[in-house]
Formats: sequence, C-alpha cells, structure tokens
Amino acid sequence: MKVGKRLTIVDVARAAGVSVGTVSRVLNGNAKVRPLARDKVQAAIKELGYAPNAVAQSMRIKSTHTIGCVIREINLTALAAFVRAAHDVLDEAGFSLLLSNSEGQRERERELLARLSGRRADGIMIGPYSPVTEEFDAFLRRLNVPIVLIDRDLPAWADSVMTDHAKGVRDATEHLLKLGHRRIAIITGSPALYPARERIRGYEEALRSRQLEPDPALIEASSFLPDKGFRYTSSVLASRDPPTAIIAGGIGMLPGVLQAIRVRGLSIPGDISVVGAGDSELSELYAPPISIQRWDQAEIGRFAANLLLDRIRGRADAEPRHVLLPNEFLARESTGPVKHAGGLGKIADRVSGA
Repeated sequence: MKVGKRLTIVDVARAAGVSVGTVSRVLNGNAKVRPLARDKVQAAIKELGYAPNAVAQSMRIKSTHTIGCVIREINLTALAAFVRAAHDVLDEAGFSLLLSNSEGQRERERELLARLSGRRADGIMIGPYSPVTEEFDAFLRRLNVPIVLIDRDLPAWADSVMTDHAKGVRDATEHLLKLGHRRIAIITGSPALYPARERIRGYEEALRSRQLEPDPALIEASSFLPDKGFRYTSSVLASRDPPTAIIAGGIGMLPGVLQAIRVRGLSIPGDISVVGAGDSELSELYAPPISIQRWDQAEIGRFAANLLLDRIRGRADAEPRHVLLPNEFLARESTGPVKHAGGLGKIADRVSGA
C-alpha cells in the first residue's frame, strides 16, 4: 500500500477476508455479526491503524455519540461530582458529554437546547431553570431527542432523577426546633421548580407538626441565583424581629448568607444558626463547619446517564421513569441552642446600629 493513501473499509475488508458489509456492521456495533468475523475485522483494523470517519459514520447511523448537558451554573463546585459521574458512565459507553451553562437565563437555556438538538445530540440532561409552562413543554417536545431531567419533576413525560429535598429540609427544621428556634428563615428558588417547592413543603410540615404557622416574612422563594442569599439575609437580619436561624435552600446560596452574617458582625451559632444545601468544601472547612441538607451528586449523575443510555438504546419502557434518591440532614457546629428574648433584641440592636 502506498504511503499516504487514505485507508477505507475496502482495505479493512480485504485484510480481514470478509465483505465490506461485514466491516460496516462491525463498525456500527451490529450485534448480529458472528464472533469469528468480528475478531477478524477488529484485528485488521488494529493492524492497519484504520480510523473510521466519525462524521460520515454518524450521518449513516444517525448518531453522533454525543450527550448534551445544560446546567444553571457551571462554576458550582457542588456539581462537579455529578458531572464526573455522568461523564464516566457515558465515556464507558462510547459517548462524549458536552456541558453548557445557561446562567439561569430563559432565552439562553432555550438557545442551548435548540443548538444541541440541531447538532444531533443523541440525548440531553437538563435541570430547567425556566418554569415548565405549556409553551415550554411544547418546545421541549419539539427537540425530538431523549431528555432526562436533573432534580426536576416537570415535564412529567420525561425521565427524571430527583432527590428528596422535603425530607432533608424537614429534618433540618425539626433539628432547629428542638434547639428552641421558632423564627427560622428559609431562602430558596421559585416554587415553580421542584427543589424549592419540596424544600418549602418540608419546612412547613416541620413547623406545623409543632402547631406553628409559617411566617411568610421568613420565606424567600424567588431565585436560586447566588446573590439572592446575600441580599435576603442582609434584609431579614436588619428587621426588628430577625430570625434566629437561616436555611439556605440552594447549593449556590451559602456563600452569600455567610457573607451577610459576617458583615453584620454576628457569630455562628452564637447569634444565628445556619443550615446549607449540598456538601462542599466551604460547608466542611468553614469555621464553624456548616450543617447541611445533603445528597449524593455522583449517584444522580450515574442514574441520569444510565436512564438516558437506556432510552437511546431502546431498552426502556414507554412510560417515563422517575427516580427519587435519598436526602439527609447532617448536623455540624453551625447550629446551636437559640438565645432567649434578650438575645433576639441584641441581634436587632446590633444590625440597626443602636
């Protein structure tokens, strides 16, 4: 063979002593090829150093072996375990993971999804930040690609992997109630999104189990974006009747909450107890370590990738599969007994400058 000549499947077929059709079936993963013929083809490919044209192959079999993943904040370290676990499962199956960042912007989220569909991604993993309206539901259906939702329950026709946020926050709230706290604030996203809605449900259930009615002034449910933690915490601590505990109900909110508390010169848990969401280096290494509502991000990644592969390979039933994974409360040193009335007045005086 002349140096520089481009190898083709004809060359592979000739070297293996099989037909061109057999080589094509081996390259396309056809399970019906006899083992002996498959071994001959694979040996010839290795000997010749043949590399199939990936673009042409994907056009023939209508597959790019690419999975898209759209997340809200690509720089959240808490999501690293999810991305790594999903990547490893997909890589083992011969698929590449393409990660995109929506920045919590509705139009950007849709643009990224449409782009992935247009580039013939074989599947998409997403935790939509946009509430799933009838119009958005129709948009997702038009993508015409298997979708697995990450920590979302809508649209109900898609496969999903969720964690039990209601239990995690219910246990956290009950822990604070046992420590004597009654004014417990919670900061989370819009109730239109599953994690926020479930966190609020767990919070309210814990309060009502003690015959306590939730105070709307202590529930901030509008956004998961990181700056919300700082702005709301600053505002609520400046009130005349501030909370004695705060639950940061979003994985990007804890830094802002801690910053707002520090700016006011308050101590944790002496002046105020704090609960975060999701395990991170910050929650573990902060002084004192932060109590958290936690779940296994890697497990979510593995489940999501496998659900998607099942859909792509036609191994899943027609009915959507909704997986609910455990969520637990881990008490650390950032939660402590509440101060009595005098302590509450001290906090209010300190934040007001009195």
